Amino acid sequence: MDAFAALIEDLDESTGTKRKIDLIAGHLQQADAHDAAWTVLLLMGERRKRLITGRRLRNILQQASAMPDWLFDDCRSHVGDSAETLSLLWPQLKHDIGGHIHNPNVTIWINQLNHSPPMHWWMEQLLPAVAAMEAEEQSSAVLAIWEALPHDRLFLFNKLLTGGFRIGVARGLVVKAIATGFNLEEALVLERLMAPADASEHWFRALTAATSEERGNRGPVPYPFFLASPLKPETIEDTAPSEWWVEHKWDGIRGQLIQRESGTYLWSRGEELINEQFPELIEMALAIPADTVLDGEVICWAESEQQPRPFSDLQRRLGRKSVGRKLRLECPVSFVAYDLLERNGQDLRSAPLQQRLEQLSAVQQRMDAITAGWRCRLSSGQQLEHWDQLDRLRQEAVEEGAEGVMLKHLQSPYLSGRKRGHWWKHKRDPMTLDAVLIYAQAGRGRRANLFTDYTFAIWETQTESTSNPQLVTFAKAYSGLNDAEILELDRWIRSHTRERFGPTRSVEPELVFEIGFEGIQTSRRHKCGLAVRFPRILRWRSDRTADSANTIEDARRLCDQVVKRTSSS
Repeated sequence: MDAFAALIEDLDESTGTKRKIDLIAGHLQQADAHDAAWTVLLLMGERRKRLITGRRLRNILQQASAMPDWLFDDCRSHVGDSAETLSLLWPQLKHDIGGHIHNPNVTIWINQLNHSPPMHWWMEQLLPAVAAMEAEEQSSAVLAIWEALPHDRLFLFNKLLTGGFRIGVARGLVVKAIATGFNLEEALVLERLMAPADASEHWFRALTAATSEERGNRGPVPYPFFLASPLKPETIEDTAPSEWWVEHKWDGIRGQLIQRESGTYLWSRGEELINEQFPELIEMALAIPADTVLDGEVICWAESEQQPRPFSDLQRRLGRKSVGRKLRLECPVSFVAYDLLERNGQDLRSAPLQQRLEQLSAVQQRMDAITAGWRCRLSSGQQLEHWDQLDRLRQEAVEEGAEGVMLKHLQSPYLSGRKRGHWWKHKRDPMTLDAVLIYAQAGRGRRANLFTDYTFAIWETQTESTSNPQLVTFAKAYSGLNDAEILELDRWIRSHTRERFGPTRSVEPELVFEIGFEGIQTSRRHKCGLAVRFPRILRWRSDRTADSANTIEDARRLCDQVVKRTSSS
């Protein structure tokens, strides 16, 4: 654990990417394989069960010290993280906190902590055991461990215990570090990381093993997904239009459908196996030849309808352990295939897109002869003829229920991650409304001392009974402003605060911002009766006053347009 803590400190103090890669690579080379496995998973931010909530740790400290809520909230508003706040407060409060250790196991733990136990002991023995304790014993144990730990280990202990470990190291950087440290190709590391992760010595050694020339069947493991970047026309304007394939960009769940002799596997881009949520697609895949891997989109699309349904319909299936007959009928699903990664056990990713599409068409024709073709559809696409065609094709795609279009080079291989130059996404223009800033909250991490999380409102629709319309909360947004604008807005928020609610401030309703979003729908959970998808700040409307902001009626018109477009299909 000491070596891991030192790594975290070094990473936090480093700004250069190469320096961070070298630090991680060096640590993994020298660490015990069991500990190194935990290091990889923690650095990548892999999800693991939350053992104790930050709120619970806060209560332990407050109950022992009688610290009032308002004081803790004020401290947290300056730090931005509960675990770090606790770590900073403890040295100031511990002298006033008395207690006795009644559980003999805690005494054993304290003795072990004095002898620098390995990291896997922390992760697999100490932390789970503390989490399993009854409330009173747990409080005593946490206080005793805080007392035993050096001050510079408190933050790490709290973060690991709450399961919210983040240090701002991207997954791709960890992949580069593993590849650098063990002389592997990044693509191979990515592929190995797609397999179920297990913080064990065996898993880490398999992850970092030397490349084998012979590669067997990948089994149920998906390939790393190839991601598109937002289109920058200037980067491709010198290429011939005929070099590009244009297809619809569907608004669903990106997935890989794998058919093996051992079974069928449907994986989301988030590396989650989603067979149980879409059993119809698993049944359909029985018609796919063995050792075939399709890349595509899972969407709600009924057999008799010309367009797919909105993403909100698909959301009704997400997270379920089983999908009943009623939900199957109400939210029918299709798999829209737009790439073929493997056929007859042959890895096709290095082949040009044009060849992969030809083979995908052959697979689709075979499937149509066996099963209902609408369950597995080919994505609509065509070869571009001239650049003036692109915006028209995008508009046609939107009218047909897509988000926009994808632009793919016909000679492009299927790579891993977001590699610029081969695949571009050209989405529809976002829907927009002008809204008023009413709340602001401090950010996290390096922006903990700045107000960077904003809540916006629009006007209640005015009627004869509402001669004095009120602002109603509409959306939250966290991105869209540059650094200079964030600093300027932070100063304004501090000087125009009306009320404080812990880390949140209510501000004078004066500033107007243009908010962009990808979708809008009715919602009973939101005060305004509407929910938007992917809201973000497009610009600060310094030319507008608050009374000129949009109304709920304006928002409902946008919602009606979406419903009308969908129902007309």
